[in-house]
Amino acid sequence: MKKIKNLLNLLKSNNLKYFVLLSAVCFSLVAFVRPIVQNNLQAISVSTKPEPAKKNLPIYCVDTDEKKVAISFDAAWGADDTDELLTILRNNDAKATFFLCGSWVDKYPEEVKKIYEEGHEIGNHSNTHPHGSQISLEQNKNEIMEVHNKIKDLVGYEMDLYRPPFGEYNDTVLQAAKELDYHTIQWDIEVLEIKIEVL
Repeated sequence: MKKIKNLLNLLKSNNLKYFVLLSAVCFSLVAFVRPIVQNNLQAISVSTKPEPAKKNLPIYCVDTDEKKVAISFDAAWGADDTDELLTILRNNDAKATFFLCGSWVDKYPEEVKKIYEEGHEIGNHSNTHPHGSQISLEQNKNEIMEVHNKIKDLVGYEMDLYRPPFGEYNDTVLQAAKELDYHTIQWDIEVLEIKIEVL
């Protein structure tokens, strides 16, 4: 009630002309701004939940309706089983991806040639098999490119698949591969030194 009395006193006083002028300005502003706000309300999106960040991940598997399996081998230490593996794959009309380390390529260039000549895919497994999450972006890129160039020089093949050593990765490892136009590949089933009986 007190506020109404104050308003009436203001109207009765000499300030009436200022009050009317101020009211006209306010109504004019509202009339001008209101359509702008109303027209842009559709463009304003308010969300109570933040959008989740899209995490960069390697490829673990590929969805397909075909009955297929991708077989891969990492070659970093020895070559004792390479000929037997190639024979088994050939006899079963199967292809695989061999992820090769640069140090393995240096020691076993003839095995690399056999893998390539049999029509298998060759992937990059780094030059020296380091822990990629513990080295810099540039060091990761150097690891990838050193073995890339060795394979290219040896058999003329341009690799574009990268499997980080130990299956270990972080954003730096993934970024290094991406900047070099490589796809980072992991696995979703691992079989280490297990003899499997074929039915």
